[in-house]
Amino acid sequence: MGASYFREVFMNQKIIKMKSIAKKVGTLAFLLTFFMGFSIFAQEEMDKDPSKLLDFWVGDWEASWDNGDGTIGHGTNKIERILDGTVIRENFEILDGQNKGFKGTSISVYQARAKKWRQSWADNQGGFFCFNGDLEGDRKTFQTEIFETKDGKKVTQRMVFHNITEDSMIWDWELSNDSGETWTLNWQINYKRKG
Repeated sequence: MGASYFREVFMNQKIIKMKSIAKKVGTLAFLLTFFMGFSIFAQEEMDKDPSKLLDFWVGDWEASWDNGDGTIGHGTNKIERILDGTVIRENFEILDGQNKGFKGTSISVYQARAKKWRQSWADNQGGFFCFNGDLEGDRKTFQTEIFETKDGKKVTQRMVFHNITEDSMIWDWELSNDSGETWTLNWQINYKRKG
């Protein structure tokens, strides 16, 4: 066996080692890129002005839901910024079915001092709710304070916006009888942006 044989074996081993290093570096580069991208996305969400976290909702929407009897309910919801852009107003209406004519409105505002979103809802059937908002992350929630009933239940209700895209989202109305430990879905609305 001559020197050229040993040189070839040596070079092949070097190539194998370099490929192994390149593979590890490639995996490392992929992981670094992935986590940096995730970190940048998380930072962008954190850097977002909290008073703008409800902007995804602003616009004219078609609303639809399952009535539970095999029919689909329809409504509209117009969401706009008012009072120099500091308040978000909602105008909701059911267009058909047994609840046709139901109308409701809400106002939502970010209170900078408290670092909290607040919402108040009223409707044409005497309904009235006050909510505290948690709009961080991909599930945006507004929840009522917990109150205790005569039979000892600790009741709270919440609405949850999720699966949010530029032109669609899902809104859930949920009830808890145990201070928010478990939740029951009472109404789910599918939103589709008009236009």
